[in-house]
Amino acid sequence: MDATVYRGPHEMEVEEIEEPELEGPNDAILDITTTAICGSDLHMYEGRTTIDEGRAFGHEIMGIIEEVGEGVESLEPGDRVVLPFNIACGYCRNCVDNYTAFCLNADSETPGGVYGYAMMGPYQGGQAEKVRVPHADFNALKLPDGDEHEDDFVMLADVFPTGWHGTELADLEAGESVVVYGGGPVGLMAAYSAKLKGASDIYLVDRVESRLELAEEHCDATTVNFEEEDPTEVIPEQHGGKVDKGVDAVGYQAIDGGRHSHGDGAYDKSREDPSQVINDLIGTVRATGKVGIVGVYFSSDPNPPEHVDEPGELRVDFGKLFESGLRIGTGQCDVKRYDRRLRDMIIEGRAEPSFIVSHRVGLDEAPEMYERFDEREEGVTKVLLKP
Repeated sequence: MDATVYRGPHEMEVEEIEEPELEGPNDAILDITTTAICGSDLHMYEGRTTIDEGRAFGHEIMGIIEEVGEGVESLEPGDRVVLPFNIACGYCRNCVDNYTAFCLNADSETPGGVYGYAMMGPYQGGQAEKVRVPHADFNALKLPDGDEHEDDFVMLADVFPTGWHGTELADLEAGESVVVYGGGPVGLMAAYSAKLKGASDIYLVDRVESRLELAEEHCDATTVNFEEEDPTEVIPEQHGGKVDKGVDAVGYQAIDGGRHSHGDGAYDKSREDPSQVINDLIGTVRATGKVGIVGVYFSSDPNPPEHVDEPGELRVDFGKLFESGLRIGTGQCDVKRYDRRLRDMIIEGRAEPSFIVSHRVGLDEAPEMYERFDEREEGVTKVLLKP
């Protein structure tokens, strides 16, 4: 079958690989109808992780069940499903406690497993024609038959629940104000989730105009272009003080504001500062407020900028953090904690997360779209692949 395969930094190829097979009685094989390129795939694409060459990428996956193992009871061929990016067993201590992102039985360097992702197990990704689904009864979420809401439902694999998770980690409640750093798919979904939850004021910080426009149009957000303004100054001034809650949807490849020294391209490695967003959150969230961090931070980076400290070590202004009594929640999203209710919100017309989708292309165009997405090209906000 065809799959999008990693061949080295900034090098993706569509190649033929072996079709997946059932490896246990609880497995299923999924015929993929829609998959997507995620912003966190770019860390691997840029060579900033320990991902092996030859791996198929892709952890945002939906499709039709083609085959099930003899132990699968709730699924049958022909069922339409979406897969949480978390691969979880369903019965370990963490899964039972609903922390499915940290499954203790995943074959992984760290707690939890993910399709086609660095340090998160040997699982092939879903930017392909088919994928094996371990623990299928537990992991696959059933969807209505047909093709309605296809673009919305694929968001349930990762970005919509992850954006929601960011607001949950921050304990955002109706009537509260919030700032979201990062206007990529997850950041937009965090701002959209804040709107759905009834936040009073929503601020979104990014520098790509197409992202800022989507935030204003669909999330009712006040936007700040950090290339032009310092969010730690402009947000408290506009809001009349610091906001109640904050979300980091950027992660360790954040860059400094650079309002006086623009780089040549959309991303300038010399401006990278992994602590930038966390320090900006300290500067924009009120004392005793809470912050949710869903942007990815890795403990292993084979290719960091020379000026950046060891991977995972941040120059955080901890004194101000302590003085303000801020509380911080971190970690990957436990998709199964949210996906059923978010699915039902889509079915009932309460949520339409597909507003972030900018491109729908065949699998053969994946290498080009990786390049364009990585360049933060205007108008490339979310790319769906149709195998």
